[in-house]
Parts: sequence; C-alpha cells; structure tokens
Amino acid sequence: MVDIHCHILPGIDDGSQSWEMTAEMCRLAGEDGITHIVATPHANHRYPYQRERYTEMLGQLRDSADGRLTFSLGCDFHFSYENVRDALEHPQRYTIGETQYLLIEFSDYGIPPSVKDDVFTLRSRGIIPIITHPERNQVLLKKPDAVLALVEHGCLVQVTANAVTGAWGKASQKMVQWLLERDAIHLVASDAHDTVRRKPILSEARHAIAKLANAEVAELLVNYNPAAIVEGKSLS
Repeated sequence: MVDIHCHILPGIDDGSQSWEMTAEMCRLAGEDGITHIVATPHANHRYPYQRERYTEMLGQLRDSADGRLTFSLGCDFHFSYENVRDALEHPQRYTIGETQYLLIEFSDYGIPPSVKDDVFTLRSRGIIPIITHPERNQVLLKKPDAVLALVEHGCLVQVTANAVTGAWGKASQKMVQWLLERDAIHLVASDAHDTVRRKPILSEARHAIAKLANAEVAELLVNYNPAAIVEGKSLS
C-alpha cells in the first residue's frame, strides 16, 4: 500500500515529535503493509513550509525505516490566498515529489468564495488539487454536495483511513460512505501524526471498504491510485 498523507518528519509540526517516534511510525507502517510514504508537513501560517530543509531530512527518514519503506515529499497545503498565490508562482515547491499533484486542506471555518476560480487557475497551471479529509471538515460535512462540485471541477478526494472505520465519529463515517457510493473518493491515506491515536495504518480501512464496496475498489484507493500519484501518472 502507498500512504500519500503522513506527518512523519519529526519536530516540524503537530505530527511526530522525535526521530524515535518517527522510527516507530515507520515500523507500524511497514508491518501494516505500507511500502511508500509521502511525508506531508503542514504549510500554513503556523508552520511555514521549508521544502529544502525537508528534502534534506528525507535521508535520515530513510535511515529510520531501516530499508523497509521508500519516501517522497509533499505537503499538507492550507488553501489560503497567500498559499495559492505562491503555489501558482512556484508549483514544484508544494506538490508531491516532482508530480503535478497537490494536497489541499480547507479551513473548518469557511470555504473561500473564490475556491472554484482558484481551482480552475491551479488546474490551468497543470496542478491537480487533492482535497484532503473532507469528511472531517465541519463546513463540508454540512454541504457534501460541495465536494461533488469540486470533483466536477477537476479535484481528487482523499479521505482518512481511520475515518472510514469510525474513529472521527459517525457523521464523518457516514460522509465517507456517502462519497464512496457516488464514486467521489479517489484515495485513502492515514494522515498519521503519532503512534497511538493517529497511526500510519491503512489495512483496516482497506478491509472496511472491501466490505462496503468490493476488494477491487479497496485496492484502487490504498494502492493503485496513490502509487500512480507518486509516479505522476493519471488515474485510470
């Protein structure tokens, strides 16, 4: 399996707090069947994004995994005016590896009225936005049709693995099921932050989706689609 959203680089945001915790997260991921992780530090007003520094940290991250995992770098991109403008000027600063894919996170307090125009502009520059965890966003939970509209505008959708299994509450779990029924989920990722509550585990979600839909869909969401994104390929 491939995990495209994981806060595994230590000491830089609210994810892993030490290299020891990172090593344990790598162990858990490897034992779960994950083979590749995209390290995705936050990029927002609280945690300024430092691409060059994080790229240098990937070497030590590989050492922490003892050869069990491979890694690439992306970010958890807060969809703010300043970030969008900077991404338009420097698209490779934020995307997953050298690809065109960008993980975007909306505020829980409101979706900007310019979102469709901004998505169109990003798309026109070759960037493909991936909406992260809409099932946990308080605005989108009340307006799930807005997620479908963004998909129609060219966005992809990533849900959180443990939201599939109910860790974020019934409302989030029901929204995952609602999106799944409408073929509006393209990826499942851990959004892991630690080794206890938010672990880098995908197998439980894969099993749940296989029961809700079928095994083929489950493999598509945790393996084939995320692997294609890491390689910069189009989704089939």
